Parts: sequence; structure tokens; C-alpha cells
Amino acid sequence: MSKVLIIGAGGQIGSELTYKLREIHGSDNVVASDISFSNLDVVNSGFFEVLDAKDFNAVKICIEKHNIDTVYLMAAMLSATGEKHPMMAWDLNMNSLFHVLNLAKKGIIKKVFWPSSIAVFGPTTPSINTPQHTTMEPATVYGITKQVGERWCEYYHKQYGVDVRSIRYPGIISWKTLPGGGTTDYAVEIYHKAITDKAYECFLSEDTQLPMMFMDDAIKATLDLMNASEENIKIRSSYNLSAISFTPKEIAASIKSYIPDFEIKYNPDFRQKIADSWPKSIDDTSARADWNWKHDYNLELMTKEMISQLKKKYTSSEKIS
Repeated sequence: MSKVLIIGAGGQIGSELTYKLREIHGSDNVVASDISFSNLDVVNSGFFEVLDAKDFNAVKICIEKHNIDTVYLMAAMLSATGEKHPMMAWDLNMNSLFHVLNLAKKGIIKKVFWPSSIAVFGPTTPSINTPQHTTMEPATVYGITKQVGERWCEYYHKQYGVDVRSIRYPGIISWKTLPGGGTTDYAVEIYHKAITDKAYECFLSEDTQLPMMFMDDAIKATLDLMNASEENIKIRSSYNLSAISFTPKEIAASIKSYIPDFEIKYNPDFRQKIADSWPKSIDDTSARADWNWKHDYNLELMTKEMISQLKKKYTSSEKIS
């Protein structure tokens, strides 16, 4: 049985990945870790270690202590936060990757998952059906770290045979966890505000189209990639990944079908410039061909699930309080 470590398990994707991996492998075979105990649901659901992803020795000790063979490196500083703290973003995003790749190079771990992002693309990238291989001139610190990380992943595979796998996540939407400082966060916040306030002030313009994905599909893609045969993984930088693309105006309209009196206003801030540098839609033909990727959720199904689950969540919170 594979022994798994998730670094950055308290985050938006890391937490839900942790739950799914524990469901598959059993709690005893999945170790969650993060910089603090902030996500108590993750902490209390199985083995948990406080771990600084920037500390090579701490990472190595944790891996050897638990006999880990597979690492999911989910720790990162995202786009909007990274613009405020560029050197901290570089330090976390790059050094944590080097630590894990070097441990894999030494044979201490056998398989690595590292997420990239649509942030690797920039204003010179074709924005419609962005190809797998294309111009990449990222306009954010986060995007720069992800582009460089992709090159290192590919290098470590070619030079040292490291089995590292990656996908370029679009914006991820979930009702279970709050976003963590990304430019696509509006697409999560809008659902919460629709339930609590029936109103939302969006930090992007109404016609800003971005690639998005429901969390269930993101977790499915991650596990599909990691479970694929090694010979089927043709791309070792990072795979394009796509599900749906929409604008704030379109997501607001889908919410109105469930909450007719929902209102939205638009007040673009510094994140608009970031969003404008990203693709509107993604061509993920390679992922679909190499490891049979297929998404399940469109905008209508996602909105139905988000509204239903969040209503239950807020109703439960009101009863508790």
C-alpha cells in the first residue's frame, strides 16, 4: 500500500485531496501536513504533521519517519497574495519544489505530484483554446514560479528519471473550503455572498472570461493523472486542464435561477490586470488523449451543487450558534 504525504494539506485543494486520499488509501496511509494547525478538520481526520515546506531537513525527516513513497506538494502562495509578497512567494513556491524533487532524485520518494496553473500563460499567449505548447510570458510572480517549476519538473524527469506529474489548474470552485488568495476567488466568494447577503461586489469586470473547474473535477483529474501508467504520461512539464469557462455576468445569471433577488455590482481592482493576462479557454487535448481526462461538471450543475450545499452549511451553522 502506497504511503502518501500531502504538503499544504490545509489549503483549498490540499484539504479536499487529503480527504479523498484517506478515503482511498485509509487514514493510516495518508499523512497530512501544513505550516500550522489552522485547518482542524484536516488535523483531526488522521495523521498530521506541522511542516514548513521550505525546510529541507524537516521535509526529509517527515518522509522518512512515515516511510512515504508519494508526495503531493500543494503548498504555494497564490497569485493575488504573491503580488503583495513577491520574494516570499518565490521562496515558498520554488524551494519547496526543489526539496521534493531532490528527495525523489535520491530515491527517497518514488512519485511526486506538483500543481502548475493557468498563471504560466501571459498577455502574449493565445487566449482562446490556449494550446498545450505555446508562448508563456507570465505577468505575475505566481505565474513566474509556476513556469520555472514546470521547466525544473521536466528537467528532473529527463536527467534523473524522477516520476513527477503535473497539471495546470484553472480556477477551482468548492463549497467545502474557502479560497486562498487567488484571482479566481470571486467565483467561490460569489456563492457565499449569494446565500448570506443576496448581493456581491465583484473585483473583476462583468465580461472577464476565465477557465474554471468544480473541485470534484479537480480532485478527479489529479488522481486520474497519478493513477495513470507511467508510459502514458507524455508531458512532464505540466498538462493543460479544462472544464468550463465563464464570466462573472454568466455565473451571476446562473445564481439568479436559484436566488432571483441576487444582485451583483462590479468594482474591478488590481486583480483585473492579472485576469486580463490569462487565457479565456484552454485546449486540454493532450490530457484527454494521454490519460483519458474527462470533466463531469458544467456551470449549471456546479451552481446547483454549490447553492444546495452552501444553504445546508449556513443553515447548520445558524442552528449551532
